[in-house]
Amino acid sequence: MEKYDYLIVGAGLFGAIFAYEANRKGKKCLVIDKRNHIAGNIYTENVKGINVHKYGAHIFHTSNKQVWNYINKFAEFNRYTNSPVAIYKNELYNMPFNMNTFNKLWGVITPKQAKMKIQEEVEKANIKEPKNLEEQAISLVGKTIYEKLVKGYTEKQWGKKATELPAFIIKRLPVRFTYDNNYFNDTYQGIPIGGYTAIIEKMLNGIEVKLNTDFFDNRNYFENIANKIIFTGMIDKFYNYKFGELEYRSLQFKTEYLEENNYQGNAVVNYTEYEIPYTRIIEHKHFEFNNTTKGTIITKEYPDKWTTKKEPYYPINNEHNNKIYNQYEEYSKKNENVIFGGRLGNYKYYDMDKVIQQALECVEKELN
Repeated sequence: MEKYDYLIVGAGLFGAIFAYEANRKGKKCLVIDKRNHIAGNIYTENVKGINVHKYGAHIFHTSNKQVWNYINKFAEFNRYTNSPVAIYKNELYNMPFNMNTFNKLWGVITPKQAKMKIQEEVEKANIKEPKNLEEQAISLVGKTIYEKLVKGYTEKQWGKKATELPAFIIKRLPVRFTYDNNYFNDTYQGIPIGGYTAIIEKMLNGIEVKLNTDFFDNRNYFENIANKIIFTGMIDKFYNYKFGELEYRSLQFKTEYLEENNYQGNAVVNYTEYEIPYTRIIEHKHFEFNNTTKGTIITKEYPDKWTTKKEPYYPINNEHNNKIYNQYEEYSKKNENVIFGGRLGNYKYYDMDKVIQQALECVEKELN
């Protein structure tokens, strides 16, 4: 039986960074992934000259210079700025909520006018102690913004009525009193030229990788071929649901090629009314500049109820699930041969920069 220093379960961002850094230190690594490709959820595939984000839009953004410098070792980034728009009953609004949004809603022009309008609606609602997400949102931004741009989208995303969701899900709603459509406040932002998969390919170059390989199909074998396991899958599944199942939301992606060259004029368009079943349409060629490829590729994103037969995308970090996860986290400290990482391993909704930061911290602690 071949012996490795590290078995890395999952060829996504966390696993690839750890494997890359361990390999540099002379450690022997085996990376396995149950999918038929590397790169996890940031996998991009070139289809007819367009880099398609197979698992939803991934826009890299960070204010962490160390993280930015690190990822730039593996790719050159374009200057893409995330400026999504939202459609509600054929009305188009800029996201996040900013002066362009407020002008379209109420005809206001100055920040002072917009603030007065929002404050007027908040005071009219007179919600002192929000009991659910709906009341919380209205107490923050008023009824107009909530009903047109928050309610339907949120209910689709969570699969529940806003009145059934706890208030703490929305701690704040980003309201900007400028005419700036940049969704993120971060210092650095962009899309890797050539797609994300090329980044992971560079990281895993020279490292043994086995695809279509599920850790749980041959668990006893995999647990005995390495000194240590880096596990980026579901922590509750790893421990055979010892403390109960954690909950997730899943997603369904419906991708199609269209003969027209420009379908919606923007990379990301959100659909905020509940009656439209998808939350957004992604037009992949708009993530890149001057892509003159004929035709276009779009993906409709449908939130979906998660079952064990579906991919888990979003952890549901409510009090019930966090309590269960804390038990797993505490229990995992007894097992020094396994390190958990990434969204599923840590049951947290990480952006890409946070995954990189976490992976580098893990590398520092484990290898230095």
